[in-house]
Amino acid sequence: MSNLKHGLMQDWPLLVHTVLDHASNWQGDREVVSRSIEGPIHRCTYSQLSVRSKKLASAAMSELGIKQGDVIATMAWNGYRHMEIWYGIMGLGAVVHTLNPRLFAEQLVYIANHAEDQWVFVDLTFVPIFEALQDKLPTVKGYIIMTDKAHMPADTKLKNAICYEDLLEAGNETFQWPTFDERTACGMCYTSGTTGNPKGVVYTHRSNVLHAMASCMGDAMSFSSRDNILPVVPMFHANAWSLAFSGPMSGANMIMPGAQMDGASIYELLDAEKVSLTAAVPTVWLMLLQFLEENPDKMLPHLERVIIGGAACPESMMKIFEEKYGVNVLHAWGMTEMSPLGTIGSRRGGMEDMSAADWWQTQLKQGRPPYSIEMKITDENDKILPHDGKAFGRLKVRGPAISSAYFKGDGSENFADDGWFDTGDVSTIDDNGYMQITDRAKDVIKSGGEWISSIEIENIAVGHPLVVEAAVIGLPHPKWDERPLLVIVKKPDCEVDGQELLDFLQGKIAKWWMPDAVAFVDELPHTATGKISKLTLRKTFKDYVLPTGDAG
Repeated sequence: MSNLKHGLMQDWPLLVHTVLDHASNWQGDREVVSRSIEGPIHRCTYSQLSVRSKKLASAAMSELGIKQGDVIATMAWNGYRHMEIWYGIMGLGAVVHTLNPRLFAEQLVYIANHAEDQWVFVDLTFVPIFEALQDKLPTVKGYIIMTDKAHMPADTKLKNAICYEDLLEAGNETFQWPTFDERTACGMCYTSGTTGNPKGVVYTHRSNVLHAMASCMGDAMSFSSRDNILPVVPMFHANAWSLAFSGPMSGANMIMPGAQMDGASIYELLDAEKVSLTAAVPTVWLMLLQFLEENPDKMLPHLERVIIGGAACPESMMKIFEEKYGVNVLHAWGMTEMSPLGTIGSRRGGMEDMSAADWWQTQLKQGRPPYSIEMKITDENDKILPHDGKAFGRLKVRGPAISSAYFKGDGSENFADDGWFDTGDVSTIDDNGYMQITDRAKDVIKSGGEWISSIEIENIAVGHPLVVEAAVIGLPHPKWDERPLLVIVKKPDCEVDGQELLDFLQGKIAKWWMPDAVAFVDELPHTATGKISKLTLRKTFKDYVLPTGDAG
């Protein structure tokens, strides 16, 4: 047995820069196409991106004094410069902390100070945010404005402001990446903080590379060098769904949308760049479909598949993509803490003969876990529940790209000693392994001792042709503890009443799930990551009195 220590595999650390090295060496002519903040479409190859990332790493060391372990923030849209920062700063051994501009000012201050950010790379769009906040950020030494000299704001009030392109000029393109342990921290992203302060999730080089490899698998996102990928999901949200790594790893062209994420702008890139795959939350696709509805002459001839996550994809949206535009919708689920992919709704082998109706119902679920994700559902006593598609339980996960703790030890109650992370979601898992989220644990409606799936009711309600968005919350009830209230945003200039919507739900959900009332609002509140804020809705309707009829 002692001889087995000889002739083993090479100890080749899984460092993030190796992904870009591979893309440059073997797919060097493939492109990163960006809608720039300055206006024009910018094109560069992976070879050029690699050179610029090395120059940035070199300049970050020599000009900014950045070293391994330093936390460096970004607030930027999806674009080539943001990718250069990810690879250059991570490759140096420092940590890239992505700041979400959709957070409230006090949350941004808390996060930047909690992470102890030392420098901030900032897009032109967000310069005013830091002009207002900089006096509250004592650890930040200065700001690198992500533009060239011609577009550098002359009147900026930012202290120690540096032009990004000037910084790059001071770098050395022959820079050699340092070698260090693959378990070194390289990225940081904070949860949206809907309850309490946001919590920091720290990614390692190893976790990012392993997660990107899992994402590329055929039963996951199935990327290849033949793809043109449009990551609409922002790089400041949930590790960009790993697309900034898995795209270059596969050699796909990357189409970066910049700041313009309205339906018309997204369609323009989908069409002009022949995008084959794209990914975002449902609200983005709602805007795209509204644009297409207003422009019936436009179709999606190049788009093959859409990955929809961040919130449940309504059945009506999925049907339009599939039936009208011939686009395959892949439902996905994940979390910031999971790097973030947890499940994806590809068709499992052995299900080829499943009827169209049965497959459609399966497709509406969030999908199956790829390799490297362990998953289970448990009851309130931590007893494992069966995978029968009926039992509801708390969803727990573990794996090599799943957080083992929050930064600085926050929220330790979410992590078990044996590695299982409690996601805070309530779900079912069927006998084919497909998981379906039925609620967040904090949003679950418990009526007469039984759980009601608010998400399923919402997904059916938005299928009504006059409904734009729907949300279901539980309100106190004297007999049943809680009963559901359906909150609706209707299409402009359309008339629809509550009874019509309740009639629409008849026969599609269990009788006792039927909402007790329907309320109409002009818009629903959303979190910084685009999800409906049930917490805000419950506060809004805290004085709403439900009718006290029998729940059936």
